[in-house]
Amino acid sequence: MTQAIANLNQANTSILKALKCKECGAEYELQASHVCELCFGPLEVKYDYDVLRQFVSRKSIETGPNSIWRYRQFLPVATDNYIDVGTGMTPLVHSHRLARRLGLNKLYIKNDAVNIPTLSFKDRVVSVALSRARELGFTTVSCASTGNLANSTAAIAAYAGLDCCVFIPADLEAGKVLGSLIYSPTLMAVKGNYDQVNRLCSEVANTHGWGFVNINLRPYYSEGSKTLGFEVAEQLGWELPDHIVAPLASGSLFTKIYKGFKEFTKVGLVQGKNVRFSGAQAEGCSPIATAFQERRDFIQPVKPNTIAKSIAIGNPADGVYAIEIAQKTRGNIESVSDAEIIDGIKLLAETEGIFTETAGGTTIAVLKKLVEASKIDPDETTVVYITGNGLKTQEAIQGYVGEPLTIDAKLDSFERALERSRTLDRLEWQQVLV
Repeated sequence: MTQAIANLNQANTSILKALKCKECGAEYELQASHVCELCFGPLEVKYDYDVLRQFVSRKSIETGPNSIWRYRQFLPVATDNYIDVGTGMTPLVHSHRLARRLGLNKLYIKNDAVNIPTLSFKDRVVSVALSRARELGFTTVSCASTGNLANSTAAIAAYAGLDCCVFIPADLEAGKVLGSLIYSPTLMAVKGNYDQVNRLCSEVANTHGWGFVNINLRPYYSEGSKTLGFEVAEQLGWELPDHIVAPLASGSLFTKIYKGFKEFTKVGLVQGKNVRFSGAQAEGCSPIATAFQERRDFIQPVKPNTIAKSIAIGNPADGVYAIEIAQKTRGNIESVSDAEIIDGIKLLAETEGIFTETAGGTTIAVLKKLVEASKIDPDETTVVYITGNGLKTQEAIQGYVGEPLTIDAKLDSFERALERSRTLDRLEWQQVLV
């Protein structure tokens, strides 16, 4: 081990201070624990920012790995033995056609639909969680998932040589089921919704002592989402945006992007300012949006009923914290129908060439809704987060994107089909104008 690496490891050990309860402030050792023993509040990682400030700079980050691990000092790992499969540094697309369609001047799309290895933002949180799991001595890892997390956990566990058993609701989309099975985990398809799956997994975690990324490892796992904030700030030239729009499931992603912006400001990497935070939910599972609209400080659990299964969490663990952030930043939380979600998927695809899953369709639809309600300034630098790939949820848009034109291998057959296509296009535009 070189002296430089030894210094970095020592720095990371001193940067990581404790697990701290978000409610009562009680502190605990950095072990596999996620709930406060005193008030049952959630635990999160506490850092020493004075020490961290000494070891990070824009240059040190820019010369680091082309992955989330360029931000290693901001992540809860104690050694250099982290799991790097190339996750992160996904494109920040400067939108032109979608921006013009919506009437926005400075719209960017953070595209995690092309993330490595499994095409969703969950690759970020799992890379961090499994790195910490290995440091804590776990040899079997697991998760409760609506699909994307199961894919990521199975893939990265396979890369790291860890045993893996993942749990999903039995009615998930075929692409997400296959996207886990290909890595040969033990896959448990539970007859019930995500919240029922999660309750079962809590029992399994206590009984078998496995490392569940979103249960007993949750404080470490959730920190991976901060990298979506870090990357946007770096990709905007070390500046924060004015407004972000992101999907809401548990609410964790939303809160950690916020934490990421605050941490970069705290250590002097960016100039601080108020970034407005707006969240997106599907009407068929919108407990956070409903509480926000009704100005409640508590979440009323719901039973999910939406095509947006990846964000269909009826009892979101971080919902109240997401509401607090939206309120104090003067943002909004809105919900949209399944029909609007499908339109959002199609709109992003036909304007920017990005095929997103239903969570992304929800986010684009809410972006459009906010613009139409004059809740986004056209001159704000707005970043919309696309968190998963449409190839995983093809069932959602089947029957809504047309059919191929079947022709004979002859020029006249092609010409007739082309004219029919152009006629249909003209009719569609006339209907839109009416």
